[in-house]
Amino acid sequence: MPPRADARRNRDLLLATAREAFAEQGIEASLRDVARRAGVGIGTLYRHFPTREALLEALLRDGFDRLRGTAEELLTSASPGEALQVWMRELARRSTTYRGLPESVMAALHDEESELHVSCEAMRAAGGRLLARAQEAGAVRADLTTVELLSLTAGIAWVSEQSPDGPGVADRLLSLVTTGLT
Repeated sequence: MPPRADARRNRDLLLATAREAFAEQGIEASLRDVARRAGVGIGTLYRHFPTREALLEALLRDGFDRLRGTAEELLTSASPGEALQVWMRELARRSTTYRGLPESVMAALHDEESELHVSCEAMRAAGGRLLARAQEAGAVRADLTTVELLSLTAGIAWVSEQSPDGPGVADRLLSLVTTGLT
């Protein structure tokens, strides 16, 4: 049985409000504040999203799906090395959507109990296929693992999140790193 209209409306409102709060304050924004700003009680928030991770996963699922789709599209690119770089830039850009996100993504990749794990794992697998293709083409060193690639990209995203120069820093660092990956 599908959720009632008011339950769907509350869930959508909570997601929109959390998206704003996380963009303003980072992923550690107060959930009580999110519920208050959405005009619902904290119990309603927890009924829809029993944990902060569940709320974050609902917000990020679409982005992870897009990253996975982008990786799959890039698998047909004429230049495997360039395709990997494009994907890494997109991953770094999306990782700075909310302050504190790179750490959460890396933790979720290593924690199979995490509610974010399944979404992260699908995105990781797609990136792994891009990496393998770039390695087969000789565009990237053969001993680089997918986890190392994601760790480098998350680190770059974190640095750009801390820098007053923002996204420009990520592009520069990604360029330096990808040059060193060959």
